[in-house]
Amino acid sequence: MKIISYNVNGIRAAVKKGFIDWLIKENPDIICLQEIKALKSQLDLDLFSKAGYDYNYWYSAQKKGYSGVAILSKIKPNHIEYGTGIESMDYEGRNLRLDFDNFSIMSMYLPSGTNLDRLQHKLEYMAMFQEYVNKLKSSIGNLIIAGDYNICHKAIDIHDPVRNKNVSGFLPVEREWLQGFIDSGFTDSFRYFCDLPHRYSWWSYRANSRANNKGWRIDYIMVAKSLDRNLLNADILDNIYHSDHCPISVSLNI
Repeated sequence: MKIISYNVNGIRAAVKKGFIDWLIKENPDIICLQEIKALKSQLDLDLFSKAGYDYNYWYSAQKKGYSGVAILSKIKPNHIEYGTGIESMDYEGRNLRLDFDNFSIMSMYLPSGTNLDRLQHKLEYMAMFQEYVNKLKSSIGNLIIAGDYNICHKAIDIHDPVRNKNVSGFLPVEREWLQGFIDSGFTDSFRYFCDLPHRYSWWSYRANSRANNKGWRIDYIMVAKSLDRNLLNADILDNIYHSDHCPISVSLNI
């Protein structure tokens, strides 16, 4: 099974840039999207059905043109869970989960800490999300959480760890949380296979960052430790240009 996660920075804009043709060619079984920036009613859903994804689910923020997540699947899920039941998280449309026979997958968009207020919101989200996932794991074993975590885990995951040490996304408190999240029972699927530097998933639009590969690896497909033996490969598809992020992928025997 091939799974992709992709912060599209606006699904309507991505579609105009060739997203559908790319999706058909790439042909994942499931793709998790973040930052869709659209309501379901604003989308031509036939585009996704014709691409092979009859089972497409959208969870938008209450604020128009902001945040939101989606999952497109070729496989019919047994259950769809919109949100977490935690109002401050669900208001911005940041979590959507599909349950299948042998596993569950969540598309997750963790807030960015662009200012002090948003950083406080991000830290609160992180704490609540960890607690939520801890409870979820008691009933769901093979859990995959794919998305934009807005955190670089280690120095290898950011182009300039020294200058960015006091920037949200690479703060010690954020990195410690991500390590704790992994330690709670998850595997960073990309690092399971690859320990090379200079592999990033997001680049600022400023200062020609992408052309110079001055990036951050903030997108992850975290898989439950119970699925380690099922992992086949993982990659960062950094030659795809619909967004300021690029897609990431994992394949599992599941």
